[in-house]
Formats: sequence, structure tokens, C-alpha cells
Amino acid sequence: MDTDRLDGQSLNKLRWRCRRGLLENDLFIARFFARYESTLTVWQARGLQALMELSDNDLLDLLLARKEPEGELDRPEVREVLRMMRQPA
Repeated sequence: MDTDRLDGQSLNKLRWRCRRGLLENDLFIARFFARYESTLTVWQARGLQALMELSDNDLLDLLLARKEPEGELDRPEVREVLRMMRQPA
């Protein structure tokens, strides 16, 4: 596990990559960054990047716990980021 903190430039690129078409996803993502941006690790960023490869509807299903990660997406860093994103406000 890579516990190095994400540098500012990498964080900005990740934020840009996390822009979504569904407002619901954007709300989860904005809350995630508000809570964790100062402590986000490279390992967690990899999990978040994997989630951002999904379609908006598939991502929302995961965020709302309608589904769980499967196949190639079922990795510890993805599960960790999902746990963090699913935490209530």
C-alpha cells in the first residue's frame, strides 16, 4: 500500500478527472474531497481513478451501495475509497 500523500498538482489533476455528468455523483465526490483532500494518499487516488473510469450510472449504483465492485474493480483501494465516499454527512 502506498501511503505517500498526493502532491498538489496530482490532486488538482484528480479533481479535474472526477468531474461527472450526474449531480448526484458530483455531490458524493465534493463531500469526499472536502473531507479527505488534505490526507488523500497515492493508493487511495488509484482507487478513485478506477471508479472514475465507470459510467455515471454504474458509479452511482456503487455509491448508493446498490452494487459492490466486481471483477477487475474489486480491489482493496477501490473498496476503501467507496467506504470513504459512502460515509453519511
